[in-house]
Amino acid sequence: MAKFPEAQARLFKNMFVCRKCKHKIRVNPLKVKSGEVKCRKCGSHQLRPKRREKRV
Repeated sequence: MAKFPEAQARLFKNMFVCRKCKHKIRVNPLKVKSGEVKCRKCGSHQLRPKRREKRV
């Protein structure tokens, strides 16, 4: 995927995915941890960090 740090940051920094509807949202990780943020699409508070692909 991204080969240089700027692209890496653009794709993955502060990016979270809803566990229910798979909607992506960019938000501060401290707010996610404290439960202040919810998914804009379904209203769920269950968010996980966006996964990076493994290089083979």
